[in-house]
Amino acid sequence: MVGNQVERQKILDIRNLRIELKGRRERLAVVDGVSLSVSQGETLGIVGESGCGKSVLSLSMLGLLPKAMEINGGEIWYGEREDEAQPLHLLKPKELRKIRGREVAMVFQDPMSSLNNSLTIGYQVTEGLRLHLGYSRQEAAAQAIELFRKVGLARPEKLLKEYPHQLSGGMRQRVMIAIAIACNPGLLIADEPTTALDVTIQAQILEVMRQIRDQDGTSIVLISHDLGLIAEMCDRIAVMYAGRIVEEGSVADIFDRPRHPYTIGLLNSIPSPSHKGHRLHSIPGAVPALHERSVGCNFAPRCQYAMECCRIEQPKLSPVGFGHTTSCFLVVEEGVRKGDNRNTADRAEGTGEVLYETSVAAEGTGAASR
Repeated sequence: MVGNQVERQKILDIRNLRIELKGRRERLAVVDGVSLSVSQGETLGIVGESGCGKSVLSLSMLGLLPKAMEINGGEIWYGEREDEAQPLHLLKPKELRKIRGREVAMVFQDPMSSLNNSLTIGYQVTEGLRLHLGYSRQEAAAQAIELFRKVGLARPEKLLKEYPHQLSGGMRQRVMIAIAIACNPGLLIADEPTTALDVTIQAQILEVMRQIRDQDGTSIVLISHDLGLIAEMCDRIAVMYAGRIVEEGSVADIFDRPRHPYTIGLLNSIPSPSHKGHRLHSIPGAVPALHERSVGCNFAPRCQYAMECCRIEQPKLSPVGFGHTTSCFLVVEEGVRKGDNRNTADRAEGTGEVLYETSVAAEGTGAASR
């Protein structure tokens, strides 16, 4: 597992956050009661299918929610020291602008749409340095060249005068990372940073992010649906489904001891060389739309273990191990209360379902080295 388990100061603390979409007739919860924290120098991975609320959660940390959405409950605290923590959910736009890029930065999902094609690369990288750190034009240009070298970009001097459309996808993503780390932020949020990049470029981007974390002590929130990437980069993982956290734990907890049926389904979906000739596992159904979400467990319609209580009541996150929590009645009632330490996956035996195996994750993600 990346990093160590020594108690570290929290740099980000999200408490019972609720984000709603404002409709003409009703308000719909996009993020519902999410609580998460990130410690200094730690990498937290957030995984889940498209439509689970991962990107909306990340945008809320920087006050970048679309106009149709707003925070309607909960808190977001940021601070490298506990006595200096700031309530991001309460700050005005002018105050948030002082934090964005300086203390909290973000690598967006699509660099082509995130970079401005009418402005040079040099202008876009130096803008934050001049605004937040007061650099002169010459000082900012020199620092930009150093940042290009740091993220592995060739011919850095020439890049200053080039435009985004002249660069490849991998180069644009490195430029986005250079912009994000320019002011040495304490927290870096990376939303699908390797989407649409080939495997070689993905590995290079991840290496850049590791260096940022290890050399500068930057905390990272890594959002992805790529479990292999998450296993390789993260200290802890939060599994998100339909706007809620359904399981959270260390990389070893999630990959070796998954407890929630949704987590198990995701892991079973990882292709494995040992399962050649077998049909790939898939989770039936789809993530429910906002208006289809219920008061009960939103995964119940897709879960083969669903009970009546699952449809009428939302299970709370409950501890199933040290630092390992899950939101499932089956695990809490049958496992913890009866002293049964079997994984939820074990209960699939005899049902014809593909069981999650640690060896499968190891082959599919490289997690065995942990």
